[in-house]
Amino acid sequence: MELADVDIYDPDNYVAGVPHEMFTTLRRDAPVYAHPHPDGGFFWAVTRHEDIVTVNRDAKSFSSSKGGTLLDNHSEDQLVGERLMILNMDPPDHTRLRKIVNKAFTPRTIRMLIDTLRERAQRIVAEVSERGECDFVTDIACELPLQAIADIMGVPQEDRHLVFDWSNRLIGFNDPEFRDQTSPAEEAGAAAAELYAYSEALAEEKRKAPADDIVTTLLTAEVDGERLGPMEFNMFFLLLAVAGNETTRNAISQSMLALVEHPDERQRLLDDPSKIDTATEEFLRWTTPVMHFRRTATTDLVLGGQQIAEGDRVVMVHMSGNRDADVFDDPFRFDITRDPNAHLQQIAFGGGGPHFCLGANLARAEIKLMFQELLPVLPDIELSAPPSRLRSNFINGIKHMPISYTPAKAPAPA
Repeated sequence: MELADVDIYDPDNYVAGVPHEMFTTLRRDAPVYAHPHPDGGFFWAVTRHEDIVTVNRDAKSFSSSKGGTLLDNHSEDQLVGERLMILNMDPPDHTRLRKIVNKAFTPRTIRMLIDTLRERAQRIVAEVSERGECDFVTDIACELPLQAIADIMGVPQEDRHLVFDWSNRLIGFNDPEFRDQTSPAEEAGAAAAELYAYSEALAEEKRKAPADDIVTTLLTAEVDGERLGPMEFNMFFLLLAVAGNETTRNAISQSMLALVEHPDERQRLLDDPSKIDTATEEFLRWTTPVMHFRRTATTDLVLGGQQIAEGDRVVMVHMSGNRDADVFDDPFRFDITRDPNAHLQQIAFGGGGPHFCLGANLARAEIKLMFQELLPVLPDIELSAPPSRLRSNFINGIKHMPISYTPAKAPAPA
């Protein structure tokens, strides 16, 4: 493939699968590439692992706040609201809010959840085990992250599929399945408005009856005598609701697909379940649920031999970095025992550097638990139809994945 054939912006190029050939061409010929954008401008596509790490760690030179973290430019009016979300903040504002959220994601909190999450994973497997077929995404992969985030946030379990719907419409606004006749921007705006209305109602309930959950923590926590404002709270709720289920759901779905497509690796994991730790790290490298994030240059600088100007869009292409042959031996080989595995996990789950994902350890735990409970009961899962992929250049997502398997009686949850 020639450089002139590369278009990593067009979401249509992701419907059949991740366009790895394009990323390979960029790493080889133009690792920091002035990629045309439909708005008439361009963005710097950063595709090498080393350069992505450089951008990610330097919050002073590469701002999350100046232009937001999404690839497309937004108006200043839009950015004013978006900058209330921690994902779109730079220090010191980011540091202040990070201290508040840290109180809700301590290692002790995650450890306390493990037994509950394991029981939930067992019940999810038991629900489908005797059917012989199901949609892996909607019946299995989405359920544990949704149930977990509902528990953590204090959302009633019966409302968890509202979160699922809002997430799909916010992330999948470029996919016809997740919008009606409105424009993508209108669909995303409507979903956000519904989510904000729900979060405000839930906040009012928690003020009257505080509980041991993140919503109560966010409403009551103070840093330097300050609490979250109403819009800051809504933005936190949106981020946790979407990031807390979307990325992990897609990591689980894409990992199952990888195991189906690499039966020898699935058998290795079945034969030796102790390999789940290295397998999980390879799942994260292989799937890279968040394929890119944007920064904006705050000064003139040189990156990868290219002169970057203040104000330029700089886009870290995580999926490309996780296939970089300079870092990973035989990067297109799926290997559940890969070690070392210097993948961009913290970025794959929506952050890195100052923005290292608070939920990364929770996501790891959910992925491990799901496969620990699923594979022994349903070891022969196969595709019964091709997966339906999300039309997105941002999220490496699967919308539906019909599977079949030998019906089995699952053990009763412990």
